[in-house]
Amino acid sequence: MSAEGSERSRLPFEPKTKRQKPAKSQTNPPIKSKAPEKQEKQQPPYTKEEMAIPQVVSQRMIRRVAAFCGIPTALGITTLVVSYLLATYSEIKLAPIAVLLVNMGLFGLGVLGITYGVLSASWDEERVGSLLGFGEFTTNWGRMVDGWRETRQKKA
Repeated sequence: MSAEGSERSRLPFEPKTKRQKPAKSQTNPPIKSKAPEKQEKQQPPYTKEEMAIPQVVSQRMIRRVAAFCGIPTALGITTLVVSYLLATYSEIKLAPIAVLLVNMGLFGLGVLGITYGVLSASWDEERVGSLLGFGEFTTNWGRMVDGWRETRQKKA
C-alpha cells in the first residue's frame, strides 16, 4: 500500500503517524527466582487521548443509534401491546405466529440499527453528514473491511 493510499484510508481521528514498536531484545529469557523482580512497564503505543473518539463524533453516533435502534424497538414493543389489546378487548384475533414474526423483525431491525447508527455517522469532526447517512456508511464500512484485511495479512 502506498503512502498516498494509506492516507486516504486513515480515519479522521486516527493519529497521523504510527509509533514504532520497541525492539525486542535478543537475550536469553531470565531464570525465574523466588523473589519477584520489578518489570519495566512498556509504554503503550498510543495515549488515551490519541485513541479516543472525539466528543462531537461520539454524540453524533449516539443520536443515530437512538434513532435507528430506538424507533424499530419502540414499534416492536407497541405491536406487542396493540396485539394484546386487540386480543383482549376486541373480536379481532391475530395469529400468534404473525405477532411473533412482526416482533422478531422489528427487534432484529433494532439490533441492526445499532451497527448502522455507528457506521452511518460521519467520523469527520468538521462534517455532519447526510440525514440517512448512506454515503458515510459505505465509506466507514470500507474502512472497517480494510482494517480487517490488514489484520488478516499481518497474521499470515
